[in-house]
Amino acid sequence: MSAIRFEIQKQLKGKLGRVGKLHTEHGVIETPAFLAVGTKATVKALTPEHIASLGIQGILANTYHLYLEPGEDIVQSAGGLHSFMHYDQPIMTDSGGFQVFSLGEAYEGKISKLAHDEVDDDHPTIYSKNFSLQQARLARIDEEGVTFTSHLDGSTHRFTAERSIEIQHKLGADIIVAFDECTSPQAPHDYQKEAMERTHRWAKRSLAAHRQNIEAQKKQGIYGVVQGGRYQDLRKESAMFLSDLLFDGYGIGGSFTKKDLDAALELVNSILPSEKPRHLLGIGEPKDLFDGVERGIDTFDCVMPTRIARTGQVYTRSGKQNVLNASYARDFSPLDEDCNCYTCTHFTRAYVAHLFRSREMLGATLASIHNLHFITSLVSGMREAILNDSFENYKDSFFARYNA
Repeated sequence: MSAIRFEIQKQLKGKLGRVGKLHTEHGVIETPAFLAVGTKATVKALTPEHIASLGIQGILANTYHLYLEPGEDIVQSAGGLHSFMHYDQPIMTDSGGFQVFSLGEAYEGKISKLAHDEVDDDHPTIYSKNFSLQQARLARIDEEGVTFTSHLDGSTHRFTAERSIEIQHKLGADIIVAFDECTSPQAPHDYQKEAMERTHRWAKRSLAAHRQNIEAQKKQGIYGVVQGGRYQDLRKESAMFLSDLLFDGYGIGGSFTKKDLDAALELVNSILPSEKPRHLLGIGEPKDLFDGVERGIDTFDCVMPTRIARTGQVYTRSGKQNVLNASYARDFSPLDEDCNCYTCTHFTRAYVAHLFRSREMLGATLASIHNLHFITSLVSGMREAILNDSFENYKDSFFARYNA
């Protein structure tokens, strides 16, 4: 019997979207839902109490980074992630597969997960620039797994499907993810196919490793990850292959172009078992969220709300704004007039702008609170709209004002 259980409450008329409840060891996630990213067992600048107060129902932590610091054995000795970080809601851990991309081709070429004009600058700070130049790629892939060079001290580490699952068992998240290879959006079809087939072999090995740990599978569900890049034939093949394996749910990973995302989700989610939950890995801008929900995504995670908050960018109903704009210096209105989060209830644009200009840490905290509240409320609004048969009206109303 699976450690997690998913129940569908209502289907979006004429679409793949749905409202549901995802039952885990540490509580229920009402879907669709946005999970905050807590890479190193912390959502940057926020306490667990902050997270809970925002209506966030769970977080996603990073297996690779927690393996490096503090190490899975320390987390296990602390009683697992929930005890270690004082968090009593559902936690999901990724497999380390994204680091195959971010420390490999993405690190070498500064390539983003989504192929568009933006550059993903969330690369590790290398302890030595000379070392960085000598070894541009910090991840080397072979059939058995991936050899990583630590961005902290240059030491070498090895991840296989079995090792990733072992680490995730020790971390103790409610949902763990099969080891996969996340590819560049610029990779050609031949390589995407090679990587997808390798991901499928790793998926079978990951699933076997999980099922062999009787105690872990009583408490932890496991997701397989659909790959295939921007190619529809590969996405279809991957979804069909993984559907035949006994995963508890599915992640949709890899890289896309913006224009290919919708079609890929439509195709994949029409193939994956409808009774199992689906998670879109690492994508979560407002348009992506609407498109994902409409096409059958149940949960999302994305670093963007907190990442851009730390640079002074905030979401508003009119679109993203930068608090460092000169106009904010004497603006005593909230960040967003329509927002009732803690930040907007108690502080003005002028004050938050002052914090950023003064490089006070509270600025990042207040902006992060606001951005996470904005995104979480947006997705919970989608849930209510599906229940009330008003999803299209909700979507149209939002984008009538929002300027991405």
